[in-house]
Amino acid sequence: MVKNTKHRPRFIMCFCTGECPGFAKLELWKLVNFVRNELDVEYAVIHPQLCVTDGDNFLRDLVKDGDKDRIYVIGGCDPRMQRKMFKDVFAEKGLDFDKQVVSLDLRNMETQEAMKKVAETIEKLKVS
Repeated sequence: MVKNTKHRPRFIMCFCTGECPGFAKLELWKLVNFVRNELDVEYAVIHPQLCVTDGDNFLRDLVKDGDKDRIYVIGGCDPRMQRKMFKDVFAEKGLDFDKQVVSLDLRNMETQEAMKKVAETIEKLKVS
């Protein structure tokens, strides 16, 4: 698990174009508003598809060079796929994906279940 830092984590939700059947039961805005209003995060943002070119561009703009104390919690698909797709952008910025990103697979979850999973993750980051 990622170590605790002086910064609050940033939450990024990738919604896989909004058409992925794996997110059919998830109320996106309810989840994101819960995260940004109820959890101890710097902010919560949504991207429609992080695994394509404009997703890389978004991450390049969001992730700051050498910001080694920043933690990103990314909700979306399989954590192995997230690592494969996003690690290069973090490396370009001089960051370590494995130490600075917590990937959450939120597919096939009801909204309440996803909320619980994100909340538990954010809470663990505070005490680790």
